[in-house]
Amino acid sequence: MKKILFWVIAMLFIISPVGILVLQSFTSPGSWTEFSLYGWRGLFETTRLLEATGTSLTIGFFVTVINIAVGMSAGKALALYTFHGKTAVDTLFVMPLLVPILAITFGVHIAMIRIGLADTGLGVILIHLVPTVPYSIRIFRNGYVSLGRRMQEQAETLGASAGRTFFDIELPLLKPSVQSVIFLTFVISLSQYVITSIIGGGTVVTLAMVYFPFLDSADTTLIAAFSIWFAVLPLLFYITAGAVFRLLPYRRKPGRRELF
Repeated sequence: MKKILFWVIAMLFIISPVGILVLQSFTSPGSWTEFSLYGWRGLFETTRLLEATGTSLTIGFFVTVINIAVGMSAGKALALYTFHGKTAVDTLFVMPLLVPILAITFGVHIAMIRIGLADTGLGVILIHLVPTVPYSIRIFRNGYVSLGRRMQEQAETLGASAGRTFFDIELPLLKPSVQSVIFLTFVISLSQYVITSIIGGGTVVTLAMVYFPFLDSADTTLIAAFSIWFAVLPLLFYITAGAVFRLLPYRRKPGRRELF
């Protein structure tokens, strides 16, 4: 019964909308039966589409890497260590989610103009950390709470270095947290339109800045093709990151010596 309910819900809210979107992207405007590549031709004829896609991938990559580094370190400290002001620090990390992002962006924009980071890719990367880092810290904190300290203490007792403990114990056990951070961070970064346009000043053109103006168009076929292109990028980024994750040297291989 639960499986049937799951597939009914999946069909209604996931599979059917995606199927309709794909069908609409391969038909003529105003028709559901006439096959046409009009939408995809219009998509690839869009000015700066490929440039914007490359820029979005580059920004998303660096934002994701920084989120993993900051989220892991801060999440581990909040989960496993006790220090003065821990509650205040924990609350401070959540503040970017409670304060309107535009208020933060305008204040940061003035500072970036003074130090020369306005209208640059680096400035856009930094502002994308504001809505993403709090989620990463929360995800990794929960991961380290579940992991605990016992296995790390055992590794230290057996003489493992901090790096060996991280790659052989922490990283494989935190794989679900890392995957969640990768996907969530990239999706949030990819969809930022307002803060990117403010900090980037129109110089840094991402896919969101090309995509959102199309929403005012009545051409549903072109919008459907653009939506699929927009949605496929996070999936490809996630799959690529998963393939790279498999290459990391934490898995035990045949003929390898003991762990430590």
